[in-house]
Amino acid sequence: MVTLEDIQSAQERLRGISLRTPLQRVRFPEGEVFLKPENLQPVGSFKLRGAYNKVASFSTEQRQRGVIAYSSGNHAQGVAYAARALGSRATIVMPNNSPPLKFEKTKALGAEIVIVGPSSDERKARAEELAREHGYALVPPYDDEAIIAGQGTIGLEIIEDLPDVNAILVCVGGGGMISGIAAAVKNLRPDCRVYGVESELGAKAKASFEAGRRIAFPADKTSRTIADGLRTQSVGECNFKHIQHYVDGFISVSEEEIRESVRRLAFDAHLVAEPSGAVPLAAALFHRDEFPSETNTVAIVSGGNIAPEMLTEILTQG
Repeated sequence: MVTLEDIQSAQERLRGISLRTPLQRVRFPEGEVFLKPENLQPVGSFKLRGAYNKVASFSTEQRQRGVIAYSSGNHAQGVAYAARALGSRATIVMPNNSPPLKFEKTKALGAEIVIVGPSSDERKARAEELAREHGYALVPPYDDEAIIAGQGTIGLEIIEDLPDVNAILVCVGGGGMISGIAAAVKNLRPDCRVYGVESELGAKAKASFEAGRRIAFPADKTSRTIADGLRTQSVGECNFKHIQHYVDGFISVSEEEIRESVRRLAFDAHLVAEPSGAVPLAAALFHRDEFPSETNTVAIVSGGNIAPEMLTEILTQG
C-alpha cells in the first residue's frame, strides 16, 4: 500500500513540474461544486503527476535505455513529457481507437508510437514484450505504487486548500488516480468520503467493488462509452487493494449526463474538458442522492484533451 510519506515525497519531486491546480468554486443550478481543473496541466491531464514520479524514480542508466508505456492517450502524453524533461526517450503503445488528437500530441512530445488493437490487455502485453526486447523501463498507467503516489498529490492539494472537504468525486479508468487521492485524503481526513465515478456502459470498478473481487469487462463493452480515458477492461490489482481499503463507493452516470457535463463545464465554469474529465461532475449534478452532497464537494476535472470536432458536436447539440 502507498503511504502518506510516499505521496508527500512525490509532491516534493513534482514541484516546478506539475501545476498546483486551484480549486474553482462554481454554483450550478443543482448545487455548488468545487472543481479541481487538472485539464490545466502542461499535458492537459493529471497523468503528468504519476508519469513524472515514476520516470524520475529510474536510474540514469535506465532512463538512458529509454522508457515504454501503454496508454489510450493521456498517460502517453504524461510519459512523453516526463521522458523529455528527464533526458530519456519514450515509446508508447496506443490502441487504434485512441482519438487522433492524442496521437498527434504524443508524437509532438517526441515519443515513438506503436499501434495495436482496442484491448487494454493487448497494449499491455505488447509494451511488456518491447520492454524485454529492448531493455526499456516500463511505466505502467495505473497499477504501480510510484504512479499511485504521484496521482495522490491531487489529494494533498485538496486537503491543503479545502480542509473541511466532505466528498471527493474521481473518475476511474484503471484506478491510479482514485487510489492515490483516497490514500492521501483518508490518511489526513478519514471522515471525508471518496467516490469513484464511471460511465454506466463500462462500470467495471463499481462491479468489482460490489462483488469484492476484480471483474474484467470485454473491450467491446468498455469501448462503447464516449469517455475514452475510462475504457480499461479492469482496475489494476494494486489499485483494487487501495479501493477496497479507502474508497467509500461508486457512482455510474449515463452518456447523456457526461455530454451535458462537458457543456456545463464549458459554459458555466469556462473549462474545456474531455468526456472522461466531465464524468465526476455528472455525478455531482445528477446523482446527488448517492453521496453526501450538502457542502464542500470536490469533482476532479481529470483532463481536457478533446478533439475540436467532438467538442463542437457536444456543445451544439444541447
